[in-house]
This record gives sequence, structure tokens and C-alpha cells, in this order.
Amino acid sequence: MTLRITEIYRVLKHTGSFYLHCDMTASHYLKILMDAVFGPKNFRTEIIWKRSSAHSDTKQGRKQHGRVHDIRLFYTKSEREWTWNTLYTPYDHDYIEQHYSKTESNTEKRFKDTDLTAAKPGGDTLYEWKGHKPPQGRFWAYSQKNMQKFEQEGRLYYTSKGFPRLKQYLDEMPGLPLQDIWADIPPINSQAEERIGYPTQKPQALLERIINASSNAGDIVLDAYCGCCTTVAVAQKLKRQWIGIDIMYQSISLILKRLEDTFGADMLTTIALNGIPKDIASARALAQKKDDRVRKEFEKWAILTYSNNRATINYKKGADHGIDGMAYFRVSHTENARIVFQAKSGHVGEKDIRDLLGAMGQERASLGIFITLQEPTASMRKAAHAAGTYHHDLMQRDYEKIQIVTIRDMLEHGKSLDMPLTREVVKRAVPQDQARQLEL
Repeated sequence: MTLRITEIYRVLKHTGSFYLHCDMTASHYLKILMDAVFGPKNFRTEIIWKRSSAHSDTKQGRKQHGRVHDIRLFYTKSEREWTWNTLYTPYDHDYIEQHYSKTESNTEKRFKDTDLTAAKPGGDTLYEWKGHKPPQGRFWAYSQKNMQKFEQEGRLYYTSKGFPRLKQYLDEMPGLPLQDIWADIPPINSQAEERIGYPTQKPQALLERIINASSNAGDIVLDAYCGCCTTVAVAQKLKRQWIGIDIMYQSISLILKRLEDTFGADMLTTIALNGIPKDIASARALAQKKDDRVRKEFEKWAILTYSNNRATINYKKGADHGIDGMAYFRVSHTENARIVFQAKSGHVGEKDIRDLLGAMGQERASLGIFITLQEPTASMRKAAHAAGTYHHDLMQRDYEKIQIVTIRDMLEHGKSLDMPLTREVVKRAVPQDQARQLEL
């Protein structure tokens, strides 16, 4: 995190802000790190987000308090100058009942009465109003002319002793200025419309609040761990420029699919996509990474790119029958059929095709897609052809049961799966109004 936070500080504009989301197990360590990079004087707020109403594992013998909050550390690069837009939250019921307890009889508008006096003089402030002067050591806060205007508008409230006070109507107040405890944004539950199935997905309202408070339309928003794209989608919706970064291609695939669902297919033409294979050399470089976790990204990239980001990646170890991914397509109005994927970056041969055919039988799959970085041999093509064809009744079309696809076909000829799939890597995102975008 030290290296990443240092780089974020380096690229942040003078008027920029940085929010670091974490939980209480790491916040105190990260606070020290943030102070070292940004300076303690540029610490602004520790925001507490109440992400759930209750958490109890007492049946499992839990002997501690329920953990229901996350933390966001808010820093700015400048000590004196940063972008800030004051936001307001609605008053809660108890606050309204306590402070706006009065109601006008003629309009039925709720109001509270506030003091019309001030501690310091400011012009014509010592006049008498309907037999009353300010208390000893105090002054009227408004001129006699303004008091007359308030009277004409019916905005003066008189106490039982006849002393004037100013009416403040509830419907004219913006709400309570945003505080550092956020208990009004619920987490994404299993039935939420915006839920797309990503394990650490944050509510859009949470990111909307942060982006609205610390940026303006046209400003740039950077999410260095963009995951399932909530920050990017909200930034797009709020007409901000944005940059999203993630090391996992499945996250990038998810982002592209979410943006397409939300803003339309034309949206994808406005994005600059960097860091993924664009030629055989870069595909080979990704496949030959020494780190197994990074090398696995080659398989994800190949399968998701070929399936137009609609397949699901298989994470099972040992019991996957050699299957790297899976997708479904409609065969009738009530039934779906299965496609299985294998992606290989090393040496391939006829045995791989036979293994895929066996895996198809075990998985009860109708089609198998074999994606290879190396060129397939003639015996591989012969074995694939010998597997026969699958007839799609709805589309009135025959497909080879085993299809061999090369990375070269995908990169140089734009080859992709031309069959509409019914189940996708994430749930379809809710469409939003389109706004133009610069870079991913």
C-alpha cells in the first residue's frame, strides 16, 4: 500500500482529494501510512459507514461486539485549497419533531423559531420593535427595514411575552450538513436492483456522495482498485471523466459489460483500454508470467474476450475436469444448453481435444470451445471435426460440437462467439442516461 498511496499522491492534483476505504482491522495502520505520505495536517475526516444494521454469531460462540461499519479516511493534497461541495442529508423524524414542532395555522407549514439578536452590532441594530429592545449586551441581527419585511411576509413569530423571533420553514431548509457518520446508506442486499454478484460491491449512493462532495462535472475520478465498476459507473453517470485500474481481467470484463448494459453499446467505443493483450507478443507475455495468479489471467482474458464478456470463469481446483469457463445458450423457451471452455497457452495436441470431449460428457455440455495460443495441429482439427455437429433448432443452424479458436484469430481477425448467451458473468446492470467517457 505504501507504493500505491505514494503514486496516488504523486498524480493527485493540488486541489484533489483521496478517500481510502478499509475496515477497523487495518484503519489505524493505514492512518499512520497516510499521515506519512500526505502529512497529518492534510487529514480531513474519518468517515464511519454503517454497512449493516446487525451482525451476530452468538450461535457459533462469538464473544465480541458485532462489526457493522467500515471506515473511509479522507485526505487532501493541499492544506488550504481543495474541491468541496457541501452536501445535506434529510432530517430524521425525531429531529423534525423536536426542532420543527410548530405549524402555521393558515399554511400548515412546519417551522422553528430562531433568535433575531446578535452579540455584535452591525448598523441600525438598537431600535425598538413593538415595545421590545434586544436584551442587555445584545443587538438586533437585522436592520429595522428587514424586520419590517419579515413582518409583511408573516415570518415573525412572537413569544407569549410578545418578543419577536424568526420563522425558519422546514420545506426551505436543505437538511443537515453531511456529518462523519453515515448510517443512511444501506449495503447491497440479495434483492437489490443494482446487485451484480460481485463480493465486495459497494452501493452507488456511497460513491455518489463522495464524488459529488469532492469533484465537479468534468473533473477526473481515479479508482485504483475498481473491482466491479461502481465508482466508474457513478462517475460516468455524474458526467465526470474517469480512470479505472484493476489487476484481474474478470473485473475489467465485468466493467465493460456493466457499462454496456448501463449506458449502451456505443459507450464502449469511447473507452481507451490499456494493459491487455493486443497482439500475439503481448498475449504470449501474459501467458508466460512466472506468477501463477497472473498467468491465470490469460485464461480469463481469452475466455471472456471470446464470449463477449458473457461467460463465467471456473475457479474450482482439481474437480473442474479441465474446464476453465462455462456459458449457457437458449435452446427453447424454457431450456438452456451449456458451453464449456478450455484455454491453453502451451503445447497442445490431439489429446487435448479428446480430453475436452470427455469433459463435455461429464458436464453434459452441448458445445466445447478450445482456445489456444499455439497453432493447432492437423490431427487436432481432425479430432474436433470427428466430434460432429450440434443442430440449434431455434436458430436453425449447425455448429461444430468442438470449435478450435486461436488467439491470432481473436486479435487479428476479431473472432468471437456469435451465439447469443442467456447467462452472463454478472447480472445485467440497470440502464442509465448516456454520458461520454474518456479512459479506462
